[in-house]
Amino acid sequence: MRLFWCLGFVIPVMIGACANAQANSGGRAFRDCATCPQMVSIAPGSFTMGVPPSEEAREHVPEKFQGQSVPQHRVSIGVRLAIGKFDVTRGEFAAFVRDTGYQTGDQCQVYARDADDDKWTFQQRSGFSWRTPGFAQTDRHPAVCISWDDAVAYATWLSRKTGHVYRLPSEAEWEYAARAGSQTARYWGDDREQACLNANVSDQTLASETKYLKDSEHLFQCSDGYAYTSPVGALRPNAFGLFDMLGNVWQWVQDCVNENYQGAPTDGSVWAAGNCERRGARGGSWYTDPRGARAGFRYSDVPAARWSNYGFRLVRTQ
Repeated sequence: MRLFWCLGFVIPVMIGACANAQANSGGRAFRDCATCPQMVSIAPGSFTMGVPPSEEAREHVPEKFQGQSVPQHRVSIGVRLAIGKFDVTRGEFAAFVRDTGYQTGDQCQVYARDADDDKWTFQQRSGFSWRTPGFAQTDRHPAVCISWDDAVAYATWLSRKTGHVYRLPSEAEWEYAARAGSQTARYWGDDREQACLNANVSDQTLASETKYLKDSEHLFQCSDGYAYTSPVGALRPNAFGLFDMLGNVWQWVQDCVNENYQGAPTDGSVWAAGNCERRGARGGSWYTDPRGARAGFRYSDVPAARWSNYGFRLVRTQ
């Protein structure tokens, strides 16, 4: 069954702060070329990955979606890691397409009004892509309608171009970077009130634009000013100096999909076992409500899927 609920909960970890993952331990920012993503160097460290049942109960996560982030387990990131300061932007992805002629096709799941019942839903439509996702963007917005396959192709090209190893992060690397030493459900805290200062999520701005459900479980009760994607860097960063680790676009990770963390790697490496016909995605998007906009929330999809709230960021390991 397709997990539509996770996209916004209308359609179907780090819990312990690690001893060495202190706030503000992000390193210098750098680029390997003028059109390359800006990267931030992150110090090694350890953390407790996973969420306790109390968090899912407090956030009112439906029972059928509970238990995917257990058991909590200690993970050690043993080497310094460079991760994208921002999601890969439309302008950066365009440089890849110009250089390679890469084709992403002209179909994407876009959020649009149904002409028959006047309701807004995600619909697979032709004529839409990262160039035309159904809403206005500039080159400073995150690239969307990006599949896992597209993201891997971009990373392969960037590795060849720069002579360094770029790839999608593992789930553990992503959580370590997203949490930035925090112990709470979100890197700014457990509360929902500050969400619109820190993340572009499902909020009153989206509700006003699209007649989206307005109850507190499906909507942050604040306005971030963006119905769809926001330019990267528009909101507050986390303690590592990384922007949009929650909200804006779902971020693909390298890992195959497993039902929970039984047998997960403890060294932060990519989990290559499991259901590799699906791949993980983390962080939520402009369409994600409070129950999913959490550092410990896990989502997945097939590698070829393209949605107008799917994007990515990379890590550089060498």
